[in-house]
Amino acid sequence: MNRDELAKELNAILNVHHFKDYAPNGLQVEGVTDIKKVITGVTASKALIDEAIKQNADAIIVHHGYFWKGEAYPITGMKYKRIASLIKNDINLFAFHLPLDAHPYLGNNAGLADGLGLINRVGLQSGVELEKAVGLVGDLPSPLTMGQFSSLIKSTVGRDVLLEVVNERCVSKIALCTGGAQGYIDQAVEMGADIYITGEVSEKTIHTAREMDIHFCAAGHHATERFGPMLLAEYLKANYQLDVEFIDIDNPA
Repeated sequence: MNRDELAKELNAILNVHHFKDYAPNGLQVEGVTDIKKVITGVTASKALIDEAIKQNADAIIVHHGYFWKGEAYPITGMKYKRIASLIKNDINLFAFHLPLDAHPYLGNNAGLADGLGLINRVGLQSGVELEKAVGLVGDLPSPLTMGQFSSLIKSTVGRDVLLEVVNERCVSKIALCTGGAQGYIDQAVEMGADIYITGEVSEKTIHTAREMDIHFCAAGHHATERFGPMLLAEYLKANYQLDVEFIDIDNPA
């Protein structure tokens, strides 16, 4: 598949035009024109690039790419080694941040919600359409005790989680936003959620949960943001003449 054609397709599929983001979405580093082998992953780390080189990949698609706002401009040190490896091996790098969080069926949030079996999904921000919302709210098919929910979330993300239980109430309505979105707990409260799930936790978040009477779960930044790259790999493999594979570079954070 032609590189520019793939770039155009990805931008359209992931609704890039909906988002004002913290980094450029789309093609970040140009490589070979003809793309056949694609690797997807969470972060464009050196380990992921090395694996792509081993597999003779023509392109890498990630959630966490480069050139973030506030990032130092010089391409030196770690950034140089990563980008140099891409250029020397003629590998394209595509990155999609908020678009790969928010997509209603290929996104990180959607994948986590699928794993939990959530129905009746709406955007986490009141009045914002689901496909444009950073985060979502949905209902469990039936209420769960916190013990039952703990087992469900652990099996969904494949790891232990930090769970702050603030009362004996069962959970039915769940708000979630993957990654480092602990600051959205206030929106979860406003939406009437019983629990808020994200990837990371801040010290103040626990106090907010206790004082606002909402259960809280930090299930891992990396663990909650594997879903989008996995779903995108499956979609591209099924709909385009591409050899696509998701590579998970384990990260406990």
